[in-house]
Amino acid sequence: MIAPHRRQSLWLAFALHRISGVALALFLPAHFYVLGLALSDPASLDGVLHWADRPLVKFAEFGLVFLLAVHLFGGLRLMALEFLPWSDRQKTFAASAAALSVLLAGIFLLRAV
Repeated sequence: MIAPHRRQSLWLAFALHRISGVALALFLPAHFYVLGLALSDPASLDGVLHWADRPLVKFAEFGLVFLLAVHLFGGLRLMALEFLPWSDRQKTFAASAAALSVLLAGIFLLRAV
């Protein structure tokens, strides 16, 4: 059974922020590896860029942009919690951050395809 506090939208916003941060941290080594290929082996970089042109990879990039946007707006929400007086609008801010993240990631996906 799910604990009652875990059903609240602000807890879900916290969990999504934490999960997106871990996922971005796991992505960074692969990103640095590809950047290193640009310096050391341009032919291999061309192969990676050719592979990255596939539709499934484009969709994965949508997920990456979504994670980045969620983490960014979740961080802004946390800063608002720290520095602004508490109000019931915090749930609206959390929902707006999630909606804006989906919108930005969707725009990226439409431009990438």
